[in-house]
Amino acid sequence: MHLHFTLTTTIFMSLIGISTNQLHLMSTLLSIEAMTLILFLLMTLPPLSCTNMTMIPVILMALGACEASAGLTLMTITKQKNATDHMTNLNLLKC
Repeated sequence: MHLHFTLTTTIFMSLIGISTNQLHLMSTLLSIEAMTLILFLLMTLPPLSCTNMTMIPVILMALGACEASAGLTLMTITKQKNATDHMTNLNLLKC
């Protein structure tokens, strides 16, 4: 009971971190990655009693790895083009 409350509170703290730290891309990516890891922890608790959901945490981790690589690629491109990782410069990446 306390573990679910703690993990849910951590997700909300990550959402607050995303909404308040919109200046730098790296802090936003870290908040999104924290949410992915907490969702992974929340998804691994029920499969201990239900064997039908054992693949869902693996799929979630694969999607989290894709999200992390896409975010780091975007940050690298932004850093090379603008010499900063501020979120205000992301509209300059349009083709």
